[in-house]
Amino acid sequence: QVQLVESGGGLVQAGGSLGLSCAASGRAFDSYVVGWFRQAPGKEREFVGAISKRGDRTKYVDSVKGRFTISRDNAKNTVNLQMINLRPEDTAVYYCAADRPPVEYSFSILPTEYDYWGQGTQVTVSS
Repeated sequence: QVQLVESGGGLVQAGGSLGLSCAASGRAFDSYVVGWFRQAPGKEREFVGAISKRGDRTKYVDSVKGRFTISRDNAKNTVNLQMINLRPEDTAVYYCAADRPPVEYSFSILPTEYDYWGQGTQVTVSS
């Protein structure tokens, strides 16, 4: 099992930057793909991006490409989401989640495919 805890959320003005962190505890963290999702009020949970087990590949939803970057440090059991040029539509609760796909570099965008979730952290972007 893996336990995940997000941190780093907050309030930022449009055009600003914010970094989120996902700290993991448990065994074999480096055997999990880690995804970031977000959920705005009244909306479905949305895939933001994911990073491979070794951190050598990433995938992003089109709306954040070029603005969001995911990285990981398996020695520290952490995954980071760096966000720049934030927009009001990025406002949401952000979650990290862990998955063990059967195929390496297979990144699911479906929340139901991820087995472990953090509690979420609020990101609010003001206009």
